[in-house]
Amino acid sequence: MSKQINVALIGNPNTGKTSVFNALTGLNQKVGNYPGITVDKKEGICKLDRGLKAHILDLPGTYSLNASSLDENVVIELLLNKNDKDYPDIAVIVSDVENLKRNLLVFTQIKDLKIPTILVINMADRMKSRGISLDIDILEKELHTKVAIVSTRKNEGINHLKHLISNYKSISTTPCLDTSTIDQPYFDRLKTAFPNQELYKLWLVISQDANFGKMDRNAIDISEFKTKSKSELKKLQQKETIKRYQFINNVLKIGQKIDVSKATGLRERLDRVLTHKVWGYVIFFIILLTIFQAIYDWATVPMDFIDATFASLSSWVKETLPPGNLTDLLAEGVITGIGGIVIFIPQIAFLFLFISVLEESGYMSRVVFLMDKIMRRFGLSGKSVVPLISGTACAIPAIMATRNIENWKERLITILVTPFTTCSARLPVYLIIIALVIPEGRFLGLSYQALTLMLLYLIGFGMAVFSAYILNKILKNNRKSFFVIEMPSYKVPLFKNVALTVIEKTKTFVFEAGKIILAISVILWLLASNGPGAAFNDAEHILETKFSSINGTELENKIAAHKLEHSYLGIIGKSIEPAIKPLGYDWKIGIGLVASFAAREVFVSTLAIIYSVGNSYEGDENTLKNRMATEVHADGTKIFTLASGISLLLFYAFAMQCMGTLAIVKRETNSWKWPIIQLVGMSAIAYIVALIAFQFIN
Repeated sequence: MSKQINVALIGNPNTGKTSVFNALTGLNQKVGNYPGITVDKKEGICKLDRGLKAHILDLPGTYSLNASSLDENVVIELLLNKNDKDYPDIAVIVSDVENLKRNLLVFTQIKDLKIPTILVINMADRMKSRGISLDIDILEKELHTKVAIVSTRKNEGINHLKHLISNYKSISTTPCLDTSTIDQPYFDRLKTAFPNQELYKLWLVISQDANFGKMDRNAIDISEFKTKSKSELKKLQQKETIKRYQFINNVLKIGQKIDVSKATGLRERLDRVLTHKVWGYVIFFIILLTIFQAIYDWATVPMDFIDATFASLSSWVKETLPPGNLTDLLAEGVITGIGGIVIFIPQIAFLFLFISVLEESGYMSRVVFLMDKIMRRFGLSGKSVVPLISGTACAIPAIMATRNIENWKERLITILVTPFTTCSARLPVYLIIIALVIPEGRFLGLSYQALTLMLLYLIGFGMAVFSAYILNKILKNNRKSFFVIEMPSYKVPLFKNVALTVIEKTKTFVFEAGKIILAISVILWLLASNGPGAAFNDAEHILETKFSSINGTELENKIAAHKLEHSYLGIIGKSIEPAIKPLGYDWKIGIGLVASFAAREVFVSTLAIIYSVGNSYEGDENTLKNRMATEVHADGTKIFTLASGISLLLFYAFAMQCMGTLAIVKRETNSWKWPIIQLVGMSAIAYIVALIAFQFIN
């Protein structure tokens, strides 16, 4: 059996840590959460020399071991807890060749913990263009480590890095410098009090507010040794940082040379345009338009193919398998329900593709910088921009990202308004309704459908900002925090990173949604296929007597419609119809609204099941879009009109229909008060806006 070692991948944000992780692990990776907390945990397996395997943990980005956020606490707690199953045999510190001075701070701190530590200098392909040269021998000697020069873009240095990891036992654990000299008497007393503990480990436990309860079995009781006040400890931390930077400066004076004339240029010129107070917003708006137009134009063919394929598969199952409940469940429940979400994979994948490209290129940081100016006018922190923008993928990790906001009121406001941002779960609902009610014409080369989609995204973001302004007034948040963001260098996105991101996020979306949809599909089919009383059980006799002049498919469809209306599902839908009728919805749409409280994307698969149960469609009519287009009220008028469609789009733009998000809000606020306020408030706003829209347009 081959041995496995733990490798912790650590580094500042924007150093290319994810690129190194992807280069080492490829597709052998998974994303989860740390036990008990909602912080992303990426881990993967890498094969090394002599059959050795490395379990690689990609830790959250951190600038130092002086924690200021939950993400950074995760790094420290792991490095201080030798009993943790993920405690590293070796730490790999990823640095950016252009920001080596800043990146080395956390390196010197981890070296003080006496963990074998390798320094990776990433983005080496930029050294020549930036006029940077390094003396690796000097760096290795002064830093007491091994250095790997890596370019993930050109796939250079990865094998050397794997070789260094394999030989981790030969890596020196000697600290880079002696930081105890910042207050020698204090550290001498500390060493005397705890002779069996690492000195720097003790200092980290004493100087920080992090929860180190799980640090090890022989818990260190430091309560009697806290002889300094918080302000005094903070001053010592500052002295420590200064001392470390003095050491780093001295090392880089002899180990690094920079041609200043080459170090500036294109980046500064691009920043002047992309962060301009006018042109910056214009360019961002054009990029958004392009993205939404591309989502529609590029995804049409694969979506039509998937829709037709699932329709054919459902028909094939009905025709091939013996008639009965199992066949109906497979054809009308499972296949139809899953098809209702799989059809949107192309557009969701394209959305993640564009987001990944913007992040990889370094442009997204400029967007955050631009939006900070707007946020402050509405009472939000600049740090609120990150959750609001990341909410376009999913509100759950976006709400987790608010943990970087120190001011509780600013953080609470951000948590409450983030779900207004259009997430990928809303995309299936938007796309099917837009396709039904918005014509296919173009304006200035842009389709009406793409413009409508972008408008929905802007409406969601606008409502988030407006709600934040109102909440800021109600909660009387007068304390403002400062926002500092790092502007990474511009770079051409690495294809491998983009591809892995798209595959991973699309797969997560499909499988997470798929589990919910499969369960709900079975329940909905059972409720739609069974009912109480004679109205359901004697449907054939009732309809054959009533419509004696018709037969064949038309009669079968009438029987199916009658049974559905008098099924358990129909009874539920009919009971809520009076409340939603003013919005332009019938009882079938009502069932979709109720079902989608589990997850918004369930709405589409719910309608797919409702419209397919017992009905016989042929050819193109069997596709979901066409079945929805032919739905009519009792008076023969179409259900999906411009008025009802816009009403439905606006309802989903504002409604809080995601149980997972509510659970995370409860967890983050430690109270059911705020998620209940969020649920009631957003639902009320959605209902009122949808009502006004339908009554005005109709």
